[in-house]
Amino acid sequence: MESQNTSSAGARLAIIAAGLGIALCVGTAFLLWHLRSDAVDNESRELGLLSLALTDETDRGMQAVEAGLRALRGEIAEGRLQPTSPDAAHALRTRAQLIALVGDIWIVDDDGRVLAATGTAPAPPLAQFFPALENLPQASVAASRPFAKAGSEASLVAFAMRLAPRNGAGPAWILAAMPAQALLGAFSVASPSEDARMAVFRDDGVLLAGEIVAPPRVDEATVARRLALLKGTELRRFRDGSERLIALHRLPRFGIEVVLTRDLTIALVSWRQAARLTAAAVVFLLAVLAGSVVLVLRADQRRAAAQRALLAQKARASKLESLGTMAGGVAHDFNNVLAAIIGFGEMAQDAAPPGSTLARHLDKSMQAALRGKALVERILTFSSGGGRDSVVFALQPVVEEVLDLLAASMRPGIIVERALHAPGVRQRGDPTRAFEAIMNLCANAVQAMPEGGTLRVSLERVHVEAPRVLSHTRLQPGDYLELAVSDEGVGIEAEVMEHLFEPFFTTRKPQDGTGLGLAVVHGVIGEFGGAIDVRSEPGRGACFTLYFPASSELATGAPAAQRPPPQGAGQLLLVVDDEPALVTMAEEMLTGLGYRVEGFTDPKAALQALRGTPAKYAAVITDEVMPGLGGTEFTVALKAFAPQLPVLVQSGYGGAMLASRALAAGAARVIAKPMRRAELAFVLADILA
Repeated sequence: MESQNTSSAGARLAIIAAGLGIALCVGTAFLLWHLRSDAVDNESRELGLLSLALTDETDRGMQAVEAGLRALRGEIAEGRLQPTSPDAAHALRTRAQLIALVGDIWIVDDDGRVLAATGTAPAPPLAQFFPALENLPQASVAASRPFAKAGSEASLVAFAMRLAPRNGAGPAWILAAMPAQALLGAFSVASPSEDARMAVFRDDGVLLAGEIVAPPRVDEATVARRLALLKGTELRRFRDGSERLIALHRLPRFGIEVVLTRDLTIALVSWRQAARLTAAAVVFLLAVLAGSVVLVLRADQRRAAAQRALLAQKARASKLESLGTMAGGVAHDFNNVLAAIIGFGEMAQDAAPPGSTLARHLDKSMQAALRGKALVERILTFSSGGGRDSVVFALQPVVEEVLDLLAASMRPGIIVERALHAPGVRQRGDPTRAFEAIMNLCANAVQAMPEGGTLRVSLERVHVEAPRVLSHTRLQPGDYLELAVSDEGVGIEAEVMEHLFEPFFTTRKPQDGTGLGLAVVHGVIGEFGGAIDVRSEPGRGACFTLYFPASSELATGAPAAQRPPPQGAGQLLLVVDDEPALVTMAEEMLTGLGYRVEGFTDPKAALQALRGTPAKYAAVITDEVMPGLGGTEFTVALKAFAPQLPVLVQSGYGGAMLASRALAAGAARVIAKPMRRAELAFVLADILA
């Protein structure tokens, strides 16, 4: 069934990916088409504006020629210039110099005979002008076909203006010639690109100047017919498959048309480059999409396999957990038995004559009991329960060991700053647990700085004179070792701070952690009887500060550890345990240590006795696991009316978080069963000091 679900999910993913690919292609095609249309429109507008400017320049030049011809006609009509006079040629040359663009002038009659001219070059035939001269109005100008001047390769165009009515006597026409290239104006300078072409036509389609606006295989007649249909700027396709932008403007007064053209293929070079880049990007995206689908499908297959393996692992873990729970229960009951054996055995050893057979037998019995204690500790380690070893040790070497181990595996970009100023200060607890807590804090700080930063670790002895309210615990007056671990990471949000030490709570990805690191830190500091404080601002890093109670005892293993256990001064202790034998054993053991004892097997009866006169008791020793009312609940109820009375909680099997729960309830110390008499004596002396 799971395999079928994975297959159907993969098919759906493939369909979705295909749909996305098609949508991407269609969207890209539409966008490119839209961009091409915009590019054509932009080129058309640019070409139209340029064509209008060039047409206006040609119009101004033609108006100058027309004005010059009108002035010359006026002089002839008034008789100031006689075409038949000897100095007529000189006068015409002078007038030609005054008319812009004009080089040669002829005065001819209706039959085309030259009456006067600026030079010896023949005048163009009157039949080559358009509109036809016989139909040309008095105030209009006609243009000739292009012709070549003798001795020159430059092409000329002549313009004709009527002098007198047809069939009149004397001169009939003024002809003025100008270079055909002059009709193109400043096109050679203002041309937008090398593919742009300009041409000037007569209204009958005769090319006066410039280049033809179509490929060579298209004749002038076809061009003329097509140009006749043009208005403004248009895109035209020719028979050879080429496309051109054509802008046309007419000068009806002179019977000419100005045409500007661009090859669309060249004009859209930038668009085609963008289109190629876009197509390459689309192909790349499609490849990435296809690769992603393949990777996701493979990941789904791996996930399905991992889920199957996880289910099998959970089944095995469930079996181990059941075994651990059963082992823990058995270890708890056995611990109670061992506590009585060890306690009474130690008292029997005191009473036995040294060197006697009885003393040897008791020594063997104690050795067996201690082996049983070690065996129970291993069982409790397997079942994640029970107390921890409590020894006196210096914390600074543990911190240095953690930092040395981290330095060996530190990734680049992390700088470690250490300020350790408590070389000889000791505390009581389990050094392995302290190492674990410090390692978790430092590892968390490093993980909070993925881009690198500074990890600062400081250790110093501090004296707290008044109670302090910290972020997550309350710090009582006393001497402490203050361990601060700070980073320059992203910081901790307020809502995260509320759940910071909850087991399995984490803001990282599942593969980056289980969410137990800070929960372990909280539990360890609880076992030590210390406190924890967290200070953080989002974006400015975080600082975790641990307070370990300082101890005046010598380190475990030193010769002073062989001293006799400290004696009490007759203080009254209250002992609560559901096992009558353990109550009896505790009464005799504590009496031998110099204390007075009242024992109870019912925790509710013990509470009732305490309510009456709590001040007469110096301390309370209670078991954790008792029917009806456990040691932690007993402590909570007691602290409600006797907050200053120290409570010592014993447990043979309390779980990994027992110390945290008991200390949060107000217990002064949590110790593991079975406890040796000397250990109990030192713990009592410590909490009663």
